[in-house]
Amino acid sequence: MGHVNLPASKRGNPRQWRLLDIVTAAFFGIVLLFFILLFTPLGDSMAASGRQTLLLSTASDPRQRQRLVTLVEAGQHLQPIEYCPAEAVAHMPCEDPRRNSQLSREMNFYRERHCPLPEETPLCLIPPPSGYKIPVPWPESLHKIWHANMPYNKIADRKGHQGWMKREGEYFTFPGGGTMFPGGAGQYIEKLAQYIPLNGGTLRTALDMGCGVASFGGTLLSQGILALSFAPRDSHKSQIQFALERGVPAFVAMLGTRRLPFPAYSFDLMHCSRCLIPFTAYNATYFIEVDRLLRPGGYLVISGPPVQWPKQDKEWADLQAVARALCYELIAVDGNTVIWKKPVGDSCLPSQNEFGLELCDESVPPSDAWYFKLKRCVTRPSSVKGEHALGTISKWPERLTKVPSRAIVMKNGLDVFEADARRWARRVAYYRDSLNLKLKSPTVRNVMDMNAFFGGFAATLASDSVWVMNVIPARKPLTLDVIYDRGLIGVYHDWCEPFSTYPRTYDFIHVSGIESLIKRQDSSKSRCSLVDLMVEMDRILRPEGKVVIRDSPEVLDKVARMAHAVRWSSSIHEKEPESHGREKILIATKSLWKLPSNSH
Repeated sequence: MGHVNLPASKRGNPRQWRLLDIVTAAFFGIVLLFFILLFTPLGDSMAASGRQTLLLSTASDPRQRQRLVTLVEAGQHLQPIEYCPAEAVAHMPCEDPRRNSQLSREMNFYRERHCPLPEETPLCLIPPPSGYKIPVPWPESLHKIWHANMPYNKIADRKGHQGWMKREGEYFTFPGGGTMFPGGAGQYIEKLAQYIPLNGGTLRTALDMGCGVASFGGTLLSQGILALSFAPRDSHKSQIQFALERGVPAFVAMLGTRRLPFPAYSFDLMHCSRCLIPFTAYNATYFIEVDRLLRPGGYLVISGPPVQWPKQDKEWADLQAVARALCYELIAVDGNTVIWKKPVGDSCLPSQNEFGLELCDESVPPSDAWYFKLKRCVTRPSSVKGEHALGTISKWPERLTKVPSRAIVMKNGLDVFEADARRWARRVAYYRDSLNLKLKSPTVRNVMDMNAFFGGFAATLASDSVWVMNVIPARKPLTLDVIYDRGLIGVYHDWCEPFSTYPRTYDFIHVSGIESLIKRQDSSKSRCSLVDLMVEMDRILRPEGKVVIRDSPEVLDKVARMAHAVRWSSSIHEKEPESHGREKILIATKSLWKLPSNSH
């Protein structure tokens, strides 16, 4: 049969149909691939692999990381910052055991803070553990916490017979015991009260060294004594995280080669219950650091080794010899507990003693303590200006509002202190009444002020059921001594580094002048990235926790753009009408998000 002659427009074009087939097949292939990626484990696996590639690239390629930071700062990174892998749920960048294990063990150097450079750190958000729940509210949290929030059984398994903590169903419970007080911290504190004025406001600030799960500090709260507990990150797993989950003031630290991050004469009471600090080693360097921190007239309590301990006669004799050289008054030796009182007057340090102790030269600043190497000399009382001995400063709570002498010795200190107190009373009233910030809620217990100055924010909250970690930036005026003289607590810190705490440990974070925390002095340039700072704030903030930031409208616009990147919901508000200046207030809330089930 012959071909039918059709017009050219009617004839089939084999080449055109082949191209259409290819396009159609590609379209359906893309749709199929989309459904595979969206709804199947393979897709989840590939996405997880992609995230890991991204995280590894931001850690190994500084230029890639900087590009991501620049995009987030400019508000051009439309998706939230990726989450870290599941094994990072308890990550502390400056106390990473894998990193620090490579360092010297001399004087426990390897267990101190050692921070990676920002460009060496993956830019990602720390996830909560599987099954995480909003923490048990205060004061119930003092006695029980969710097991799912910290599923670490090591302490309960090892120390359960001593009453530290126990696993009971979906909770960990805290009977209040300890290695040196198996009958409970309450019974132990009653024994101490026979020798120390624990009631009546004479003592207010305490430092609990090597605190375990902080049952001692938690029990002292009922006496009106605010104890800050510390311990290193160690094999017992998360002592400090347990303390903070309970709502007890605590942070991670190690008495090693550097001063602890506090000013001179901060604490009315210093306590060691089997803390295993070798106080007389290295020519009594650690005892000297305790002496620097203990307020004249304050009390030092050591329970456990070497106090009347078998086979530690020499260590016990040395400990007593150091105390005698510093003219500490021996109050009591009760079993394995010793109590000393520090002298109030000038040091009676003799020219000759078996440890060769000497007074520090006037050139050694007594209160500098941020990465400040330990000195083997005793702080001179005359080097700390003002009245700071117990018996001369007011009792609690009067000392909260009385102008401390260490504020008065500053330029215009009296006027600045009083103006600061008025400012914070006005601000907190506005937060509560106009911005509806529920600072008295049972869900708000652990509070941080990242730029505390004189502690005015904390002082205004002192009657609430919260405690405040007052942070004094290390490059700003060192006013932390004033905070301690008021009966409040805090630490020095540089916000270009991560803070020494576990993830998810604060309910509420306040910062006034966030950009000032990272600026170079006398320069408009930054020392570090605001993105990294906000990622760090997210790390230490609990899900559903709040952040309040006061700064200029321009800075808050940048912060608001970055808030989306760290998965916060935020809003900007006008400041209280009575305040001067151009600042506004940003309020942000961290959402509770969870890792996909296959991201392990």
